[in-house]
Amino acid sequence: MDTPSASTRALAGRLLVLSQTESTPHANAAVLVSDRLRVSLTRFAGAEGFASLQRRALARARMEVSALQGVTIGADGRLEGFDRLDAGAGDRKSGEGEKAAVAVTAHLLGLFVTFIGEPLTLRLLHEAWPELSDGGSHSKIEVTE
Repeated sequence: MDTPSASTRALAGRLLVLSQTESTPHANAAVLVSDRLRVSLTRFAGAEGFASLQRRALARARMEVSALQGVTIGADGRLEGFDRLDAGAGDRKSGEGEKAAVAVTAHLLGLFVTFIGEPLTLRLLHEAWPELSDGGSHSKIEVTE
């Protein structure tokens, strides 16, 4: 299993922060990130192509975060059940919602890089998040550590 690199996890965390609001728990931010990426990637791979990558990313992330067992992928590629993950955590101290969100997002980014390459992945990210910085560790994606 390929493990997302530290830089990919950092980028995933940055996307989650950019998508999170006061009323959006960590896991629901993962759904928002996924939805933005789905819009971008379906231009290249179609809805089923995105759904396939999302299913693979979820399968890989489940190996890291057991709380993801109740999360599924809808026919359109949308993450389903993340709201229960945050609600089931009870308190935010456990960090399971955040770990799950980073894991799924990082694996999805890693799969993007594998299938469409780093330059195109970064271009899609900057189109979806214009506020994403152009420099530093957030602008490099490595598939594995």
